[in-house]
This record gives sequence, C-alpha cells and structure tokens, in this order.
Amino acid sequence: MRERVEPFRAMAIGQLARALEAQGQSIIHMEFGQPSTGAPAPALAAVREALDHDPPGYWESLPLRQRIARLYRERHGLEIDPARILLTCGASPALLLALLTRFEAGDCIAYATPGYVAYRNTTIAAHMQPVAIACGPDVGYQLTADAIAALDPAPAGIIIASPANPTGTIIDADALRAIADTCRQRGITIVSDEIYHGLHYGDAAHSILEFADDAFVVNSFSKYWSMVDWRLGWLLVPTMHIDAARALAGNLFLTPPSPSQQAALVAMDCSDELQAHQAMYARNRALLLEALPTLGLANIAPPDGAFYLWADVGHLTDDSMAFCTRLLQETGVALAPGVDFDPVAGHCFIRFSFAPDTARIEEALRRLTPWFAAQPRIG
Repeated sequence: MRERVEPFRAMAIGQLARALEAQGQSIIHMEFGQPSTGAPAPALAAVREALDHDPPGYWESLPLRQRIARLYRERHGLEIDPARILLTCGASPALLLALLTRFEAGDCIAYATPGYVAYRNTTIAAHMQPVAIACGPDVGYQLTADAIAALDPAPAGIIIASPANPTGTIIDADALRAIADTCRQRGITIVSDEIYHGLHYGDAAHSILEFADDAFVVNSFSKYWSMVDWRLGWLLVPTMHIDAARALAGNLFLTPPSPSQQAALVAMDCSDELQAHQAMYARNRALLLEALPTLGLANIAPPDGAFYLWADVGHLTDDSMAFCTRLLQETGVALAPGVDFDPVAGHCFIRFSFAPDTARIEEALRRLTPWFAAQPRIG
C-alpha cells in the first residue's frame, strides 16, 4: 500500500486558535506564513473599478504574464517568454502541476528536511515517491550538490526552496550553480519553490533559472505581495513542456479568479507599500532573534529571508504538536509544530512566523517569556 497523505498539523492549531477566539480568548496567530497586511491599496481600488465593468470569466491575463516576465528581467537579468508562465490558483496547484507535467507515477522526488509539508504530501498524492534528505545547520538546512550526487539511484527530480520554509535560509549563487550542474549531469529535473523571493534581510535570493533554464519554478502572490486570500500564483515551465502543462492546467484548474489577476497586475508596481511590509518583517525578525535566547531557545536558525524562525525545543518536549497545543491554550499564542516540516526530528522543533504586525509580535513575547520560564526540562 502506498503512503498516505499526512495532515497539515498547523491547520489543526489554526482551527483550535479560531475556536478559542470564538470563545473570547485573545489569540496571536504565528502558526501560518500569513502576512497581517492586505493587498496594496491601489490593487484593491483597481479591482473595485473592474468589478463595476463586468470582468472576464475564464481568463488568463496576458498583461499580468508579461509583467511577471518583466520581474525576472528586473530581478535576475533573465529574458522569459510570457508563454512559459501559467497563472494558477496559488502556489499549491503550481507545485502539483509541475509534478504532473514532468514526472510519472512511481518517480522518486528528493527534497530537504526540514522542509515545507506539501513537498512530501503532494508528491505522495501524485503517486510518486518522496525521498527526504536530512539537512542540518552545517549546510543551512538546504540540499547541496554533494548530497544530490550521493543519491543512488538518482531521483527523477528534486524540490528546492530558497528562501526556505521553515528555516528562511537562502542558497547562495555558487551553491545553486553547483546544484544545477549536478542535476544536469545526472538527468535530474529541478522544481524550485521561489514564493519567498523579495523577502530577504541581506543578499537577495537567486532564481534557479539563472543556472538551469529547464527548471520548473513555482511562485505566488501570497507572500511578498501580501495577497494570501486572493489565491493566485504561477508556474514557469520549460518551453518543451508548455503544451503539456497547459493541457493539465485547463482540465484540473481552469483559470484563477479574474479579480485576483487584475489586483496582482497593479500590486506588482506598489513598491513603496510592499517595502514597508519588508521593513516590518525585518523589525520583527530582530525582535525575535534578540528575545528567543532569553526564553532558553538558543538553537535557532537565523533566517536569511521569508518570515520564519526554526527553533529547537528538544530540551522541553519530544512532542511538538502537544507542546504547541498546550502553549496555545495557556498563552493564546499559536505556533507551528515542527513535525509538519520534519516527521523525524521535527518532534523537537517549533516554527515561529513573524509575518504579523510588530505590536502582535511584542505582545506574543510578553506572554511567552513567563510561560517558557516555567517549563520543566526533560531528559
């Protein structure tokens, strides 16, 4: 019997948090990578206007695909044919579309752990074989060319993410080039999750397309553009796979909502508002990096990008789900259990999202400080 898709346990934490809110408890949501900000104001205005003029039905915006292509030129110096860009209802369908377009049932797909829960579960749902590669702090919790070269047999594909979820670490240019070279030599297809591009606290992330034009790239408007509930993303596919990807997308997903596409086109040019969000995340990151060691959480992965902190709580628990449940019930602070991101070692880790506004982060720390001080050590 093939493996089953495991639940996304952070969702259960989120449901409990909503239930406690309904009972009148004050809750601070740090369990999801969900900006507390909304879509940029000019984007909202553009949609209101469009809704008054009978927006299209099943429609994929060519101007938006052209604007996304321009983004790759501006950020990465790449000339991308807009025909290679398929608009999707978020990054999750884009990931599934990449897997179904390129791979067959039974193919092995490798990825780093800790890593986003959907890499494993979407691979399983597509009747493929997930190959988890444990990656520790010595390699920035990321796949390396050496780790890929050591896989025997070679997998059909790998999934990489930079910045990564849950650690926020970035793969630098030299390491990405080495990964691309190794995959080219071994006939391995790369799927690159780049949904946190634009969110960085030092050097910006590179796209795998700078080193491997035949890679599949997943992206989304949910993170940098703060459009979580608009459910819009894209998949950038190699030229030879455009027809196959479009056939699958048309049958499985049709098209994304028209208002989302209209809003996204405007949002892409709202630089001042978006950079203000980035500045807020940087403040929140600094607050947590300073505060968490005082809570006894000294073993953390300082994020290069995204808006997460991956923290070791192995001295306090070996059941991160139960730990996060109790923490939520007793403090009103919702965090993500590490077991979502690493079914083996994740029982001893938790993930903080610092996407909420700074006032919420400060209040969360006020609640967490005495709570962590009162926790007994195990072992």
